[in-house]
Formats: sequence, C-alpha cells, structure tokens
Amino acid sequence: MTPPGRGGPLLDRWGQVLRRWVDPRYARERTLHNIGPKLLALAVALALWSLSTADRRANVEQRYDVPVTVVDSTGGRGTRATSALTPESVRVTLSGRPDRLRQLSGRSIEALVDVTGAPEGSFTRNVRVIAPTGTRVLRLEPERVQGFVDTELTRTLPVLLSVAAPSESSLPRFQVSPTQVQVSGPARVVTTVRRVVNTPVVLASGATAEVPLIALDAQNEPVEGVMTMPATATVSRLDSGEVPVKTVTVVLSPPPANLRVTSASVQPSGVRLVADPELLARLREVTGNVEYRVGTYTAPVRLQVPAGAQALENVTVRLTVEARPAEGTAAPRPPTSPAAP
Repeated sequence: MTPPGRGGPLLDRWGQVLRRWVDPRYARERTLHNIGPKLLALAVALALWSLSTADRRANVEQRYDVPVTVVDSTGGRGTRATSALTPESVRVTLSGRPDRLRQLSGRSIEALVDVTGAPEGSFTRNVRVIAPTGTRVLRLEPERVQGFVDTELTRTLPVLLSVAAPSESSLPRFQVSPTQVQVSGPARVVTTVRRVVNTPVVLASGATAEVPLIALDAQNEPVEGVMTMPATATVSRLDSGEVPVKTVTVVLSPPPANLRVTSASVQPSGVRLVADPELLARLREVTGNVEYRVGTYTAPVRLQVPAGAQALENVTVRLTVEARPAEGTAAPRPPTSPAAP
C-alpha cells in the first residue's frame, strides 16, 4: 500500500479513469455522448479562427523595384531609340496571398511606358503596371517618368586592346578579335562614344579569354545606353612566355675637350636589352653616343649595343652644352665693387 500523505488516493482515482477509457465500450459511449453539440462547437471554433485570420492571410502587401520598359510602335521610316529615362525603375506595391507574392520579383512585373507617336525630343509619360495573376496593384511611385526619344544611330569603331602591364622580362604579343564592332543606340548618346576597349585582362603565355567590351567617351568614362555588336571580344596572347631581357643603365660618351656639359637628362635612363643570358649577366651599362654642340637641345642617343644584343627602346637626351675657354686664355674675372673713397 502507498503510505498516507504520499498521494495514494489520488493515484487510485487516476488509475480507475485510465482503466475506464481502455474499455472500448466506455470510450465509444463517451465519444458519442452529445456528439451533435460537440461537432457544432468544433465548427464554430474553426469558423471564428478563419474569420479572425482571413485579413492577415489575404491582404499581405509587398513592394518591388520594377525596371521600366519603353514601348514604341510608331511606324514610318527609320528606327527610334529612347535614352535618359528618369527614373529607370519604379516602386510597385502589390497585394495578394503570401505564397503568391513570395514567388515574384521585380523582373516578373511589367511597368510599361508607351511613347508611340511621341515626337523626337523629351517626353513625360504615365507608367502602366501589369499585375501578375493573383495580385493587385495598390501603389505606384512615381506614376510618371521622363525620357528622350531620338533616332537610333549605328557606328563602326575599332577595338583597342587593353591588357595588364607585363613583367620586364617578357615580350608579350596580343591579338584581339574582332578588330571592329558596331555601336548602336540613341544618336545623342552614340555620338559621345570615342573608343571601344576590352575589359583589362591578365593572360599567361598562349592563353585566350573572352571579355566584355566597353564604350568610352572623351574623358574615358563608360557610356551608358549603347549596345556593342558583338558584346564581347576574344583576347589571345601569342608569345611563348619569358625571354632573356635585362634593363641596363645608359651612360653618355664624354663630350669633346672644347665643350662642357652643364645639364643632361636621359630618357629613359635605362634601356631593356634582349640577348643571350650569359651576355646579359656581364652587362651593367651601355654607352650612348651623342652629337655635342653649344646650346640647349634634345638629341637622339646612338647606343653601342654589344654584338648579339638588341635594345627595345629608343633613347633621347636633353643637353645644355657650353664652350670651354682656350688654353692660355685667362678666365674672365668676376666684376669687383669700386673701392671706397
């Protein structure tokens, strides 16, 4: 027996209840007892829950940034283009079921501006939003956008090669294809394009890469709103890799005895030589010959490159040369101040 004060009677009562519900007849009778009111109470509870959560389930709002698409079905000769669209996207607020709104993004919603029949020049038009199935547009910000309608222009421009600076010990050779592309878009924008370059790329010897093309203006800034055809170029590095190259200092030969150099600026001060590695290991400098004369002038430097070596740069020097006094001729004395009386 369970000692008094330890909950013995309470455990006995719970044991009796459990034994009753284990009996199938008792469980069926209790379940079917007043079944009508029980079902009615359950239906009322479900209805109240549905009513209390209906707004929350059906009236969810979600905002999207939607890009504006320009529609222009104006007939006639020539092709028209749109530029300077402000703003380029609008904020659209939709309502709908949460599961439906979670499936959407700004790209799946259409925000259209129809410029059909608009004369060339600036325009301000309303934006029309096409809501996806199962949603409704609540708000649109802003409702109007501005832009410029122009004639479409196409120009053919060469592609300028753009690569990362190679190491001094290499003589890289690159090739870009195609060498020319077509740039098209609104005339007022295309006319600002000065050059087309490929995105700068670093290539190992023998490597090839396909890189995007960029249209630049006179300030070397990217031009927005134009399209290049094709949009990419293939850049290939044709050389086999490292070659024996070394940079050595240029030393000028001395001037004639009757001349004196007071200033000399050699550009560049060092020159790259290509030669056999054993010959390059012995070279530290290379002599340059210059035609000396009195005055200040810029002259080419003729490099005395050893046999079997080749210079990769042309060298010039900026000189200031004076005549030396002849032997036996006293040098002019500086003027002296008159003696004090």
